[in-house]
Amino acid sequence: MSMSNRLRSLRRRGAGFTLVELLVVLAILGLLAGLVGPQVMKFLGSSKTKTAALQIEDLGATLDLYRLEIGNYPDSLEALVKDPGVANWNGPYLRKSQVPKDPWGNDYQYRAPGQHGPFDIWSLGSDGQEGGDGESADIRSWSEST
Repeated sequence: MSMSNRLRSLRRRGAGFTLVELLVVLAILGLLAGLVGPQVMKFLGSSKTKTAALQIEDLGATLDLYRLEIGNYPDSLEALVKDPGVANWNGPYLRKSQVPKDPWGNDYQYRAPGQHGPFDIWSLGSDGQEGGDGESADIRSWSEST
C-alpha cells in the first residue's frame, strides 16, 4: 500500500463520529430535555389558564353590554352572537360569529342568574371536569371567597 493510499484511508476513518461520541451527545440532550421539558410544559399550561381567565373577563364585559341594551342577562352565551328574538338586540356582541371555546376546546359554562353574582361563567380546565388542581383547575368569573 502506498503512502497516499494510507493517508486517504486514515482520513476516511477520522472523518466521522464514533459510537461513544454519539452516545455522549444523546445522553446530554436527554438530560437537557428532562430538565427543560417540564418547565416549558408548566409555562404552556399557565398561559392557557391565563388565556381562559382573560376570555372569561371579556365575556363578562360583553354580557354587561348586553344587559345594558336588553335589560337583563341572556339565558345562554349564544344570544351574544345570534338574535334571541328580544327587543333592542343590537348584536352580534362578539367579533366572531360564534362564542369562543376555552383554550382546551371546551365550551364555557354559563349560568344566569348566577350563584355568585348576576351571572357565572367558568371553564372546567384541561380535564373538562369539575374541580382539579393546577392546569386541571376550574377558572371562574368569581373568586372563591364569594
